[in-house]
Amino acid sequence: MRELPEGGEWQYEPKWDGFRGLLENTTGELRLWSRNARPLLRYFPELEPLGKLLPPSSALDGEIVIERDGVLDFDAMQTRLHPAESRVRKLSAEIPARFVAFDMLTWKGDETWREPLAKRRTKLQRSARRFGLSPATRDRDEALEWLDRFEALGLDGVVAKRRDLPYLPGSREAVVKVKPEKTADCVVVGLRWKSKPDRIATVLLGLHGDDGGIDYVGTAAVAPARHDEVARRVLPLLEDAPERRFSEPSRWGGGELEESPVRPELVVEVRYDKVQASRFRHGTKLIRFRDDKDPARCTWRELRPPKTGETVSSLLG
Repeated sequence: MRELPEGGEWQYEPKWDGFRGLLENTTGELRLWSRNARPLLRYFPELEPLGKLLPPSSALDGEIVIERDGVLDFDAMQTRLHPAESRVRKLSAEIPARFVAFDMLTWKGDETWREPLAKRRTKLQRSARRFGLSPATRDRDEALEWLDRFEALGLDGVVAKRRDLPYLPGSREAVVKVKPEKTADCVVVGLRWKSKPDRIATVLLGLHGDDGGIDYVGTAAVAPARHDEVARRVLPLLEDAPERRFSEPSRWGGGELEESPVRPELVVEVRYDKVQASRFRHGTKLIRFRDDKDPARCTWRELRPPKTGETVSSLLG
């Protein structure tokens, strides 16, 4: 985990897990742009009423998110990018998105992006308070507490921003993103071969579900320096392994790698960043073997933090 910077020149905000969006009407028509200048409003028509809140020649930077059962749902966000108009309208009613504003770029023609963040934030709170505004704090201890507290809401960490600098998109000097360091204990349920029968590319990971079965949750790459150690522990488990299929395609490219199940008797601790659709969003890092842990104790509690009663809506006030 990167260190959260400290000092009076920093402001801290939640790191939202959605689609970055620039909401503007500088040409007299409300538009919503993605980070790479892709028009998004047609996919989120439920955000069109925001045009009544945005004065002419104004622009706000923020995040498009979907809240379900009080937490952010990034998987639902991805379903919204659908080409069919009828499907877009249906989903906009079933799983509506909201726009969370966290910066002001222009307001009634005034180029606020040239001003330091401290002034922009004051103007955002004063003039755009009818929008959903992202919380912000100058208290580093509170921001550190957010790293733990917000995981249950589906947020992605904390963003530290320099209060004394103008709007600098993409600048590492002005913005530092910090994600919590998360680990989980998983059962090794299979492997992908780099070259059969002696070279392993990745180990496949599982967790016990409520039905007693084991759910596949992702992979951990086997580093060359640790290959012999991993092979010594994993390869003997190929014998008498139960039949098991894994639905996730290989991330290695160059064609699919052959998979083999193993007996689910080995526990490993892995480091991960995010869970999406009951899978690790990215590959994990193998930290160590957990010979002291019973594989049956590796359940979904590893990845599902307890709910606190707080919701995204309550966070936004």
